[in-house]
Amino acid sequence: MQDWLSDNLWAIWLGVALVLGVVEAATADFVFLMLAGGALVGSAGAWFGLGPVGQVLLAVVTSIALLGVVRPLAKRRLMAGADEGAMGVDRYVGERVVVTEVVSEQAGYAVLHGDTWSARVPDGEPDIPSGAEALVAEVRGAALVLHPVAPLRDVIPREDRP
Repeated sequence: MQDWLSDNLWAIWLGVALVLGVVEAATADFVFLMLAGGALVGSAGAWFGLGPVGQVLLAVVTSIALLGVVRPLAKRRLMAGADEGAMGVDRYVGERVVVTEVVSEQAGYAVLHGDTWSARVPDGEPDIPSGAEALVAEVRGAALVLHPVAPLRDVIPREDRP
């Protein structure tokens, strides 16, 4: 058994890399993936006849280099998509809608991406007439809070409301 181990250290390193890869799949933090990379390089060192001390040194140096250089780049790349846009209904803020029924403080409807939504204007704001374009200022529950896009002459002033 001792002879087999000394002759097949590359297989042990490969097994260690596999186990670290499985642990990485559970954590998804790129730490164990970098350590698995070091183990793979240790396996390559064993395959090419490097002694056990050299294999360990090669694996450690590679792991440290991967943790210090590759991991921050990989994390930054992965997290870049998370910072670019809002999630859920917050992604609708700033979108244009078409008003289908006059939008007031109490009621109204608008179409956003082909779906009809309840809509409101903020307190004290003028109503937005049917057919006008508006911008989503926020999403409150299941209702869009809108600001008009059209020039103010197309908006119904508060004193002229029916």
